[in-house]
Amino acid sequence: MPGASLTLRADEAFDAVVVGSGFGGSVMAYRLAEAGLAVCLLERGKPWPPGSFARTPLDFSRATWNPSEGEHGLYDFWSFRGLNALISSGLGGGSLIYANVLLRRDERWFADGPLRQAWPIDYADLDAHYDRVEAMLTPAVYPPHLAAITPKAKAFAAAAEREGLQLVDAPLAITFSREGEELGAPFGDPQDNVHRAQRYRCRLVGECDLGGCNFGSKNSLDFTYLSAAARRGAVIRCRHEVKALTPVPDGYLVEVVDHTDADEGVPPRVSPPRRTILARRLILSAGALGTPYLLLKNRGAFPRISPRLGTRFCGNGDFITFAARSGQELEPARGPVITSAVRVFDADGADPRDDRPGHYVQDGGYSAAFAWIAELLAAPRIAWAEKRLLLKLAWGSLTGNRGRELGGELSQVFGGARLSAGTLPLLGMGREPPQGRMRIVDGKLDIRWSFQIARPYFDEVRKTMARLAQGMDATIEDNVLWRLSQVITVHPLGGCPLGATPAEGVVDPRNGEVHNYPKLHVADGSVMPGPVGPNPSLTIAALADRFADAIVDNKA
Repeated sequence: MPGASLTLRADEAFDAVVVGSGFGGSVMAYRLAEAGLAVCLLERGKPWPPGSFARTPLDFSRATWNPSEGEHGLYDFWSFRGLNALISSGLGGGSLIYANVLLRRDERWFADGPLRQAWPIDYADLDAHYDRVEAMLTPAVYPPHLAAITPKAKAFAAAAEREGLQLVDAPLAITFSREGEELGAPFGDPQDNVHRAQRYRCRLVGECDLGGCNFGSKNSLDFTYLSAAARRGAVIRCRHEVKALTPVPDGYLVEVVDHTDADEGVPPRVSPPRRTILARRLILSAGALGTPYLLLKNRGAFPRISPRLGTRFCGNGDFITFAARSGQELEPARGPVITSAVRVFDADGADPRDDRPGHYVQDGGYSAAFAWIAELLAAPRIAWAEKRLLLKLAWGSLTGNRGRELGGELSQVFGGARLSAGTLPLLGMGREPPQGRMRIVDGKLDIRWSFQIARPYFDEVRKTMARLAQGMDATIEDNVLWRLSQVITVHPLGGCPLGATPAEGVVDPRNGEVHNYPKLHVADGSVMPGPVGPNPSLTIAALADRFADAIVDNKA
């Protein structure tokens, strides 16, 4: 048998192999290991323990993912016509660089709305799974005693009230200090996590998605699901990049490139070793770019896969602008990256011609390092202030009159910090039309995505952002990509959409199984048949938990 000879070439075999360690893969690895299956999780990136995330310019110069050039960093940037995407490469997937928001999808958005596209599941199908994921990741609303000392949180809430916008809580998967407790207090047992690292409560330094939290304050997947999976016997292999997939009679052969011994910073002189693993059950969780790419690239081995492969791609409506030059001190470097959100509902349907889609806008933030960069953008003004300060110091030295007050000049050197302290990123997401189509061109992933089709949605989000900027006594400042008719997403979705039949989608909505390919599953953002609307992480994890139930109960 051809399949049998292929099976003999496998270096090892597992009951289940999970490709990717994001919100789908981590949940699946834990649930299947918990059920007693022999599980191997393959992650192409490295572990990123506290203290290892980039902070200096030199660190960031080495922070990208491109192993063919010796780059094994955290960030993987993809660029397509009109749309760009930033994803991560590391143990814990997107949870390493996300802003910790765990919002449930609106119950009504499963069935109707401007997109006129009902999902093949409803809220009731995920309700218990939302509960289970929340119990593991323990999201909490930003505590009032911390919000009271966070200028951007207060300004954002006041602007929403002033503009008549609905402010909603944004549950955050962060461990905060309790009232009366110092910021950054240690918590937890280092032996309970895969890094064997001491964790510290949030220090409010705005570094949640600047390469990751160096204090372990985030309840990211490496500290939660992956640590729990390892305790239950799951084998975790980092720096193992999946290249090829082949169906065989007793499962799927997975061909893996092993980067474990690669020298970082220099292109490899010889090809890294390849190994083959037999997966009696294979779960693809490489993300909405990685999973469709793997299936499209290996499509010859899967001739009966749904023609919907590569369809219904979107960026979850991600959009960023800035409320700039505010008369208030917003201090975006103080607090977690996101503290709360404004919710704008779909048009109420009273006018059938009104198809305005719903969306969210959340307050953003960045670290103190980026605040310094913002101030350097005002270098000409700072240089003149420095000259004035030096002239006054020289005059005092020559005349002996050292009593002159120089505080004003010194303040001008730092610009009053108005540019950085008075500028707040505004982060939008919502019901963008899922019109992107993925394909392979010259061996590389390509996405056909129309900015013009998406533009009406983004215009609505920008209107909300302009109102919030006005409410903060600021002006709206567009990012440079918008001026080039482009957007960037950190929440790519679609490509392997759910569907009850192969004509409707790639993946069965009951168990995540790929139609026509038993025991091949997809559990990540690629299965979404459209935008989630809010931050999609919780919904991806809840859907993976639903799929795991079906597998464990032998319903798959």
